[in-house]
Amino acid sequence: MTTLELTERAIAAMKERLPEVSGDVVAAVVAEVPSYRRAFSGSMGDTIQSAVELALEGFLDRLSPHAPGEELKADAMRQGSYDLGRGEARSGRTTDALLSAYRVGARVAWLELSGAAVAAGLTSDQIAAFADGVFAYIDELSALSVAGHNDELETTGRVQERLRERLARLLLTSARPMRS
Repeated sequence: MTTLELTERAIAAMKERLPEVSGDVVAAVVAEVPSYRRAFSGSMGDTIQSAVELALEGFLDRLSPHAPGEELKADAMRQGSYDLGRGEARSGRTTDALLSAYRVGARVAWLELSGAAVAAGLTSDQIAAFADGVFAYIDELSALSVAGHNDELETTGRVQERLRERLARLLLTSARPMRS
C-alpha cells in the first residue's frame, strides 16, 4: 500500500462522511449483488454497515500521521476480514459473491471519499495516491476473506469426510452376519 499521509483536514472531512458512505456502500451491495439482498436485511444490515464504517475508518487511520493504535486496529481488521470469509462459506455464499460485494463497496467508497478529499484540498497527485491506497486496501481485505472462505470449506470438507468414513465403518460393522 502507498505511504501517502493525508492532512488532518482531509482525514477529518472524510471521517465526517463515514456514516453516510457506509450506508451507501451497503445499499449498493444489496442492489447489485443478489446474494446479499436477504443477508443484509433487518438488524444484520445495521451490523454490516457498522463493520463497513469501521473498515473505512481503519483505512483512513492508516493514512493519518497521528492515528493512535493503528496497528492494533489493522490486526483486528485483518482478522475480521478472514472471519467474514469463513462466515460467508458457512452461509453458503461463494467467493464470487463476496468479491463482488468488495468491488461494489470499493467503488462506492472511492467515489464518495474522493469527493470529500478534493473538497478538503488534496492535489491530483494525492488523489491518485489515495485511489491506489483504497484499491490496495480492498485487495488486502478481499484476499483475507477469500483465504478464510477457502479454509472454512477445507475444514468442513475434512469433517464431512471423517463423518462419511465413520458412517461407512458403522454400516460395514452392523452389516456383518452375527454368528451363533
